[in-house]
Amino acid sequence: MQNPDFAEIVALICKEDPRFDRKAYDFVRLGLDFTVKEMRKRDNARAERSRHVSGPELLEGLRSYALDQYGPLAKTVLNSWGVKRCRDFGDIVFNLIEYNVFSKTENDRKEDFADIFDFEEAFVRPFQPARRPRGTSATEAFGTA
Repeated sequence: MQNPDFAEIVALICKEDPRFDRKAYDFVRLGLDFTVKEMRKRDNARAERSRHVSGPELLEGLRSYALDQYGPLAKTVLNSWGVKRCRDFGDIVFNLIEYNVFSKTENDRKEDFADIFDFEEAFVRPFQPARRPRGTSATEAFGTA
């Protein structure tokens, strides 16, 4: 028997744990690829070929990937898939680990994904207009005359 493909594994996971949409699993898989590429760029390709990504590193990569892919709709899209906080990403990752799609080290724990960032701060705030200082008129704040 051949190994089941990713879509089949995700279908099995979703039957056991229906909290998250299948698209959330695709997003995490693609987000891991994005994270690894970004880490290689940052490390000027010095990093070894298959470097382990920690929970906090993956979360930062997933945050960047979501903003890159969905912009101001990132939080809305993630929420529609059942992903409402960092711990949810950890649950998805550990579901994939349980099915041998992802691997982990002996130091990796679900708690590594706990409260690394707030979704409102990470996905909404970057798109809100800057607040002008108190007592400053719109003309002064934006430099128009």
